[in-house]
Amino acid sequence: KMKNKKKKKKKTKKRIIIICNILSRYTPSKLFGGASIFSLVFRGYGGDDGVRAVLESLPGGVVGAVVVVMLVMFLLGFVLDFIEITFVVVPIVGPDGEPHALPDLESAWTATLEPIYPTQPETSASLRGLGVSAVQSSSKSPIPNIPLSIRKPLVCIPSFPGTNSEYDSAKIFREAGADAEILVFRNLTAAHIEESLAVLAAKIRKSQILMLPGGFSSGDEPDGSAKFIATVIRNPRVADAIMDLLKNRDGLILGICNGFQALIKTGLVPYGDIREPAADSPTLVHNDIGRHISCYANTRVVSGLSPWLSNTETGDIHTVPVSHGEGKFYASDSVIADLAKNGQIATQYCDSDGKPSMDIAINPNGSLAAIEGITSPCGRVFGKMAHSERTGTQVAKNIPGEKHQPLFSAGVAWFA
Repeated sequence: KMKNKKKKKKKTKKRIIIICNILSRYTPSKLFGGASIFSLVFRGYGGDDGVRAVLESLPGGVVGAVVVVMLVMFLLGFVLDFIEITFVVVPIVGPDGEPHALPDLESAWTATLEPIYPTQPETSASLRGLGVSAVQSSSKSPIPNIPLSIRKPLVCIPSFPGTNSEYDSAKIFREAGADAEILVFRNLTAAHIEESLAVLAAKIRKSQILMLPGGFSSGDEPDGSAKFIATVIRNPRVADAIMDLLKNRDGLILGICNGFQALIKTGLVPYGDIREPAADSPTLVHNDIGRHISCYANTRVVSGLSPWLSNTETGDIHTVPVSHGEGKFYASDSVIADLAKNGQIATQYCDSDGKPSMDIAINPNGSLAAIEGITSPCGRVFGKMAHSERTGTQVAKNIPGEKHQPLFSAGVAWFA
């Protein structure tokens, strides 16, 4: 029987290298960490011979390259063992046959319109003299005065007209061990609004955490963002429930993007209570470029005051997505200095070395002092622009950096 059996041919690895040379404004420096080309290495079955296909200057830039690469991956997906992605830095050869370094190409592309649409600060004064070390704080979160530990804190996540991050927020809180409930705020009729106000106030009184997710409340029009949410927060029933959560039950509040806008316009940050804005109150205004931005940015933890940051260390850098039209933090010199002194500046936009900057590539909305997030004086109310909830093992795999910011597990642990 053994003699009749044919010996199976031993399969060896075959490597196919596909190199795509993509001439796109954003591909080299923004997407691939400075690489001017990228190569995808496919290892499959077959002989030892290698095949190299060079796809240069693909039509459609990034879109064309992605279509081609995805098509190749689909066709080869049935026989591949695994896929390995590598990045190679080589000069790009221009029409004159001479190599051109990426910085030279980028400079040639941007220099023409720089005087019209400036992206660089005129001076470094916009940082207001606040380097990273100036806003670091050794403050630790105070021990909560919670009578009984709560194994599974309840998170109230109101979904207002225009909210778009409630599902991501609920998902990541549930993964952290909380019981998250989305409450849809209805505004079709006056009766719906009245009912929603009563339900929201009651839900906050039963919850340990209030999460105000991101979105574009009522389209952010007219005259700025989050006015609808801020109006709801100022409603006496809702305001009383929120202050009871903070003052009597040691609860936590987190506002991201649109939620941060609502917190800062109601005074919950940086003051820790609900009040009408004063002339010197900090606020969030239109981005420096005057339009919506959508990209990843590095942020650095610069204070240990907030319980939301208890699972991080001062100096930790996270790469987090931003998506907003009004995210520039704006305040007077004296207000910024007070926030820094009190440890209320929680996070700053920074480069890969942790240095804050006014460079639009690092600080995409132009926030003064590169401020990305601030807290209330007690630290239990935290507002930030970057979407820490938009994360996952399969999200933004092509973007380098630590994309998991453990805010939500820290919030749940506060009640453990």
